[in-house]
Amino acid sequence: MFNFLKNIFSGGSESVDLASIISEGAFLVDVRNPAEFKEGHIKGSVNIPLDAIGGQLAKFKNKGNIVVFCRSGNRSSMAKSILEGNGIQNVINGGSWQNVNQYVK
Repeated sequence: MFNFLKNIFSGGSESVDLASIISEGAFLVDVRNPAEFKEGHIKGSVNIPLDAIGGQLAKFKNKGNIVVFCRSGNRSSMAKSILEGNGIQNVINGGSWQNVNQYVK
């Protein structure tokens, strides 16, 4: 129960070693809208807005780990669900883009 609440209030980041996953070359996907992405984003990330995820599934095929993130973790949680619903199982909700950015070198 504690981990469930921790994940909700920590922006959605799951109990994984996000630093290691990112350092191993995870596919970093910012699901915010293009204007938000333009205001600031993670070096090396791609912008695939939440409402475009379903039409961009080919970009996720044959990727190792995929880390999705947004402003707070809500949209990335939805993106993770959409991807998993389409058979893509290696998806991690990184929460906010600032949370993920702290692990990018």
